[in-house]
Amino acid sequence: MPTSLLWFRRDLRLADHPALLAAVDAAGGQGDVLAVFVVDPALWRPAGAARRQFLRNCLAALQESLDGALVLRSGDPAVVLPALVSEVDADSVHVSADAGPYGRRRDTAVEEALGDVPLVRTGSPYAVTPGRVLKQDGEPFRVFSPFARAWRAHGWRAPAPRPEAVRWAAGLPSEDLPSAQDLGDVRLPPAGEAAAVAAWERFRDTLLSGYPETRNLPATDGTSRLSAYLKYGCLHPRTLLAELAADGETTEAVRRFTDELAWREFYADVVWHRPESVREPLDPQTGAIEYDTGPQADALFAAWAEGRTGYPIVDAGMRQLLGEAYVHNRVRMIVASFLVKDLHLDWRRGSRHFLQHLVDGDLASNNHGWQWVAGTGTDASPYYRVFNPTKQGRQFDPEGEYVRRWVPELRDVPTAYVHEPWLAPGGAPAGYPEPVVEHAAERKVALARYQQIRSE
Repeated sequence: MPTSLLWFRRDLRLADHPALLAAVDAAGGQGDVLAVFVVDPALWRPAGAARRQFLRNCLAALQESLDGALVLRSGDPAVVLPALVSEVDADSVHVSADAGPYGRRRDTAVEEALGDVPLVRTGSPYAVTPGRVLKQDGEPFRVFSPFARAWRAHGWRAPAPRPEAVRWAAGLPSEDLPSAQDLGDVRLPPAGEAAAVAAWERFRDTLLSGYPETRNLPATDGTSRLSAYLKYGCLHPRTLLAELAADGETTEAVRRFTDELAWREFYADVVWHRPESVREPLDPQTGAIEYDTGPQADALFAAWAEGRTGYPIVDAGMRQLLGEAYVHNRVRMIVASFLVKDLHLDWRRGSRHFLQHLVDGDLASNNHGWQWVAGTGTDASPYYRVFNPTKQGRQFDPEGEYVRRWVPELRDVPTAYVHEPWLAPGGAPAGYPEPVVEHAAERKVALARYQQIRSE
C-alpha cells in the first residue's frame, strides 16, 4: 500500500488543510499518511522563548489530536526528510507552500534532496497565496489600500473539508517534544487548534460587533488575539473569511476585521516580491536616514526595551511585551514610532527585539509593520507621520486603565496626569523616571533628518 508523508510546518491543524487532503488522496484512501514535524535549528535557534514554548504547546496539542501519531525529528529538513522517505518507502511528501525567504530556499533544497519523490505544495498559510494579486500592468502592489481592493476582488477558495478518516502511519520512532522554555512570569495563550477555534468563536460571537469602536483601545478586551494562532496555522484565515461571509452581510465590523487579515496577506506579498525587505529598507531613499549609535543610543534603547522611558503609554506597551509576549496593535505603532522618531534608533533594533519576545512574531508582518512606522516601507505618507505618545495615550487610553495595569508606579496618579505624570503636583511618583527625551524637540530632529534625505 502506498505511503505519503505530510510535513507539518505553519499549518498545525487538521481542519481546512488542503495538503492533508492531498496526502490522503496520494495514499489512495487505503494507504498510510505519515505525519511529521521537523524541528529545524535554522528556525528554532533565532526564535525567542515565547515562540518556542508556544510552538511546543501547539505540537503537543497536535500530537494529542493524532492519537500520538505525529513523528518529531530535529535537524536539517533536507537531510531528515529523505531519510524518513527511505525509512517508510514514501511515494510523495506533502506540504503547505511556504512564501518566506528562508522557507522557499529550504523547500528547494528538500526538493532536490528527495530526488524522484515529489515535494507536493498544496495551499499556503494565506487566503490568497502571495504573488497572485498583481496590478493590471503585472507589477506588485506597494500600497495597502489598492492591494486590499484587488485581494478582495481576487477572492479565495472555500475552506477545504476535513477528511472523515485518515490512516495515520504508526510505530515509527519519534523524538520527544522540544524542551520546555523558562518564561518566568510570562503568560501565553492556550495553544493548538481547539484553543484557536474557541478564541475565534468567542471573538466572533461576543466582540466582533463592537470591533470598530474597541480595536484601538488597549485597556479593552476588543481584539481577536488570533495572531499567534494564525502564525502557526492553528486556524486558516480562509476559514475565518468564510464564516464572516456566511450570512451574506458586510458590516463595518466585518470590513474592519477583514482589513486586518488583508494587512497580513499584503506584507507576505511584499516579502514574496522583495524578500530582502525583511532585513533591509524597502525604500532605499528613506532607508538612508541617519540613526543614532553609541553608548547614549544604547542606553536609550535599554530604557525603551525595559519600559522606563518616562512616557506612560510607551512604558506600558513595552512591559506588556515582557509580561504577555504580546502588545496591542495600536500600542505597537506608538512604541515603534517612539523608538525610531523620538530616540532616532534604527527600526531593525526594534524589530529584532519584538521577534525575540512576541509569541506571534511573524517575520513579514513584524518587520514590515516596523518599516511602515519608520517610513522606509509601504506607508503612503512616509516618515513625517510622528506619533505623539502623550496624545496617543489620552486618545486611546483616556482613563489610564492600560497604563495603570502595566505601570504600577502610576496606579495612584490622578487621571488628569496619568499620561503626563511629570506635571502632577509634586512631580512623577517615586520610582518612575522622568521622560528620557522631549517629544516636541525630537520630532523636529526627526523631520529635519527626513528633509535632509529628501533634498539629496
